[in-house]
Amino acid sequence: MITFDAIGTVVRDMPATLAFYRALGLEIPSAADAAPHVEAVLVGGMRLMWDTEETVRSFDPDYEREEGQSHALAARCDSPAEVDATVGRLAGLGHRVVREPWDAAWGQRYATVQDPDGYSVDLYAAL
Repeated sequence: MITFDAIGTVVRDMPATLAFYRALGLEIPSAADAAPHVEAVLVGGMRLMWDTEETVRSFDPDYEREEGQSHALAARCDSPAEVDATVGRLAGLGHRVVREPWDAAWGQRYATVQDPDGYSVDLYAAL
């Protein structure tokens, strides 16, 4: 049986992307802004990884970014108030809010924001 231990995304602008995820609370050293590949180990051991387009082209010369996406990341917040505060902080930093916080029928405070590459990040907390 395989074990999934990482989620990788391809980014256009590493410093902008890492600033977004720092604003979400990940501890990523500022020196990583210049790196072609960056990883952050999340609680539980899962890794979130970012590669520049140039890095991907180094092993896949025909790589072209396709618009749209087939996945979203989800981050659990400690409270509904934290969902609201996180969305407000990211919006204040100029990041796109796809869906303002709302109380979802399934019992969570929910919102969706986008990182600089258009990847959705859902923020949620139990009501």
